[in-house]
Amino acid sequence: MGDVLWKLAAPFVVPGPCGVAVRTRLKHLTHGDEEVLRTVGAHLGTLASRDLKTRCRDGMGHDAEAWAARKRALTPQSSARWASAITKATHDQWGLARRCQLAHVQSLEAAVRTIRHRLSLPVGEKGSKRAPGGYRSRQEWHAKARRLRVLEDRLERERADRRTGTVHVVRGGNRLARVRHHLSDAQLTEAEWQQRWEAARWFLQADGESGKRFGNETIRIGPDGEVSIRLPAPLAGLANAPHGRYILAGRIGFAHRGQEWADRVAANRAVAYRIHYDVTRGRWYLTASWQIPVTRTIPLAAALADGVISVDMNADHLAAWRLDTHGNPVGNPHRFFYDLTGSADHRDAQLRHALTRLLHWVRTCGVKAIAVEDLDFTTKKSREKHGRRKRFRQLISGMPTGRLRARLTSMADATGIAVIAVDPAYTSQWGAQHWQKPLTSNNRKVSRHDAAAVAIGRRAQGYPVRRRTAPPRIHQSDGCGHRTVQAGPGAPGREGTRPRMPGSRTRSVPPDRGAKAGNQGIQNRSGCPQ
Repeated sequence: MGDVLWKLAAPFVVPGPCGVAVRTRLKHLTHGDEEVLRTVGAHLGTLASRDLKTRCRDGMGHDAEAWAARKRALTPQSSARWASAITKATHDQWGLARRCQLAHVQSLEAAVRTIRHRLSLPVGEKGSKRAPGGYRSRQEWHAKARRLRVLEDRLERERADRRTGTVHVVRGGNRLARVRHHLSDAQLTEAEWQQRWEAARWFLQADGESGKRFGNETIRIGPDGEVSIRLPAPLAGLANAPHGRYILAGRIGFAHRGQEWADRVAANRAVAYRIHYDVTRGRWYLTASWQIPVTRTIPLAAALADGVISVDMNADHLAAWRLDTHGNPVGNPHRFFYDLTGSADHRDAQLRHALTRLLHWVRTCGVKAIAVEDLDFTTKKSREKHGRRKRFRQLISGMPTGRLRARLTSMADATGIAVIAVDPAYTSQWGAQHWQKPLTSNNRKVSRHDAAAVAIGRRAQGYPVRRRTAPPRIHQSDGCGHRTVQAGPGAPGREGTRPRMPGSRTRSVPPDRGAKAGNQGIQNRSGCPQ
């Protein structure tokens, strides 16, 4: 029996974003302003650390009464609104840790299954496309047998923690905490690391409240850009304004979605703010966020009415091609390159720039839909699945598939372009098999990724990836119409039925007029003239 094909999922229109976040820099701060921000952030950060410790200790036994008790304990040391923001952030952090714990358990289970399967095979046995083979040598088999025991013990501990609701969270980040033991490799001094560690553990964020002045009572920003902060009760002596508030010297303004933010502030609608310090640049930033109604997704047929731009994501570029309403590639493929090396901010900027160029091209084409793969490499990054292919593991681990779709969805929503997600199964394989060679010419070099983009677009339109679909055996003489789904019956220049022309196959001489035709009347055959 042949390999069982993957059951393909139906394409769907990705829902639009449900929130907005914009960031700006806090400029023209005095030395006193910075000292107040540091003091308030450190004080509230200490309270947040204690609250997170309490929440993790409660585990699965936490309920609404325990949440109220935590908030009452924090209120005298801050304020009711600061306590509400701290407890809500703690709840979100604990929920995120639980989701990460589940993902880690699933990753360990996949690794254990893979090792057990490979250990059960003879040494040196080759694998297939669907399953890996045995290990290459007895030494590797022995090493993996030992690793299996380590992973099984680790899996048992994680499962026990999950049953009891125990999570392990590091405020400030586990990665930064590990850097403390490798300062020379990170090229940091102990003082520089300590500065980053303290800044990462500060807490300066407040949720918005609709109906309150300018949408936030704790961190208040007026339409003119004036920033004032309600100080915690123990730090009320630092206030420079009535009611225990501190007004910063600088003014802020949002270059992106500034008018939308100003409209919300003027209408006293809820806006959440977060102030954070970038130690590397030595700058203070403020992030504003608010919820927006989810854009109602348009029907799939309406989104594809003018064709589609299909996009195949790769390690260093986006391969895109425009398809008409019948699934035919139009024009030449486009490639939008980016560099995913360096810091996270650099990678994010590179991705935004590539998507911006893509959306500009989509608007010039007049297309209202972009088709992308619904990729998820969560269960495909382990070294147990890909063995010694370290560079390949690093390649797929570095591809920001989730960030790509989130970024594309939010950026396309502002331009009225729909994003369609399709099943990624076999797109590269079938695209190269059915489209790469036919689309390649002397003047156009089509890569495997370009061909995969065509396969993605055709799947989004509901067409099969193959360029032609054969009719049933009893109708292979075009008894039921045209036998291809590449173009509609009314499309000009389509591949129609070849007209019947008398004569030889070369059509160079009329029938029965060739040099060797002879006298057909004297041949002994049925129907011969007398």
